[in-house]
Amino acid sequence: MMVAAAVCPCPPLLVPEVATGAAPELDAARAACADAVGVLAAARPDLLVVVGPAPDGVDAERYPEGSTGSFRGFGAGPDVRLGADRDTVTGRELPAALAVGAWLLEREGWADAPVEGLGVGESLAAGRCLEEGRDIATRAERVALLVMGDGSACRTLKAPGYLDERAAPFDAEAARALGAADTAALRALDGGLAHVLKASGRAPWQVLAGAAEAGGPALRGTLLYEDAPYGVGYVVATWS
Repeated sequence: MMVAAAVCPCPPLLVPEVATGAAPELDAARAACADAVGVLAAARPDLLVVVGPAPDGVDAERYPEGSTGSFRGFGAGPDVRLGADRDTVTGRELPAALAVGAWLLEREGWADAPVEGLGVGESLAAGRCLEEGRDIATRAERVALLVMGDGSACRTLKAPGYLDERAAPFDAEAARALGAADTAALRALDGGLAHVLKASGRAPWQVLAGAAEAGGPALRGTLLYEDAPYGVGYVVATWS
């Protein structure tokens, strides 16, 4: 059953070596992410699953402990891996969002439980996302999730997706639902609108909803951070 979750944004710019001169602009987000990972550690899970957007063309793909990732495609940054045992390495390359998740865990010295990854595609329907979440919740007696994903990329004229007046209300509802642990609202997120707004978090957030609804203790949500630097909606929240 799921006993805790942390929701974090997944831009490689969270990694200071990637952001270089722009690194201070996301200091508040990094601090909130560190606090969120601390909530996961405090829950003492038997298994931690990092969930995030999958590469294009992938519906759902699992990444075992030892899977590695890098930020070379973004010009710089450390190599990372899932799990604390650096002697166990698989040949599977983590997608960017899961690599950011692995970096967050390494940054906080995660050594509390085995770590696995799940990438879910943008086109994965809500029902399938919920199924994936329910499956994760049965993987161990105490499961925690680190859920990586961004809100809309259309909050300003200079945003990656240009300005869309629907972006701010979409992000506000997603942040409210994540901060309130409102699984019904997460289930109801419009996948078509999320696609138009380039919101990569929709599918991972619905996996979270499925895991929470699979049974276990009622979890309380806390919103730690909400902003839209670079015109992209970023949210950090915890469920515990």
